[in-house]
Amino acid sequence: MTSSDAVADIRHIFKMKRVGHTGTLDPGAAGVLPICLGRATRLFDLLVDKEKEYYAEITFGKATDTQDSYGTVTEEMEAVVTEEMLLRVLPGFTGALEQVAPMYSAVSVDGKRLYQLAREGAEDIVRKVRNITVHDLRLVNQTGENRFLLRVCCSKGTYVRTLCNDIGTAAGVPAHLSFLLRTRSGAFSADRAYSIAELKQLKEEGRLESALVSVEEALSHYKEARLDGLGTRANRLLTNGAEISHPLLAALPENELLRTYANGRFLGIGIIAAGKIHITTFFGEDPANEE
Repeated sequence: MTSSDAVADIRHIFKMKRVGHTGTLDPGAAGVLPICLGRATRLFDLLVDKEKEYYAEITFGKATDTQDSYGTVTEEMEAVVTEEMLLRVLPGFTGALEQVAPMYSAVSVDGKRLYQLAREGAEDIVRKVRNITVHDLRLVNQTGENRFLLRVCCSKGTYVRTLCNDIGTAAGVPAHLSFLLRTRSGAFSADRAYSIAELKQLKEEGRLESALVSVEEALSHYKEARLDGLGTRANRLLTNGAEISHPLLAALPENELLRTYANGRFLGIGIIAAGKIHITTFFGEDPANEE
């Protein structure tokens, strides 16, 4: 399925109109795809930039036009790649890197998706160089002849299939991505994920809400700003987006997104500037109940 297919399924299962995902997965990949419902779709900008973790199999000997196993072979070589050869190359692919998005991708150039231009036979397309970060890249094990499983922790926007292609280039042997599983997207990990079939089963059992993560929990990786003892007027001003002062603000960081509470009630994401705080994204009501 595509990421859009997953959103359509979730929209049908939960009977909600406002549904969106926070980071595309290629149709040939599997794994964690955080999906927001109702007012939680406002979380997109707060979640999409987070670190991703993948388990990826790289296969040496062939390169393809899509850089994965679904494409047409563009280069082939008889060679044997060993663990030692791969371990010599991997350190060059950690840290801040520049990456050119593959032609078969959803990146836009002049208003058109690259995959559309590729299907039209366009060749002289100038693709932008993207700045990415690979936080951790390590060999897990060898899965077969010329096949190796890698664990990749990287920034938003990283194409793991391009990473595999580039590793092959550095090793002097063409390579492609033959398997990809996303095991983590920000704070969301595979051990708490559900398949579409599992969600349908929960719905039949009347337990569908057990699969939901509250907005408050989804934002738990942000620091807290707990403002106790607020008067009615200050509470109303803060709820309506106005800036307010509070003695506790002095101990909190400025110009940093904070999970904000007023008198114990979760309001949303706030930010402090010049000693005053205001709510930038309000979640005072339960978005799971909103269509």
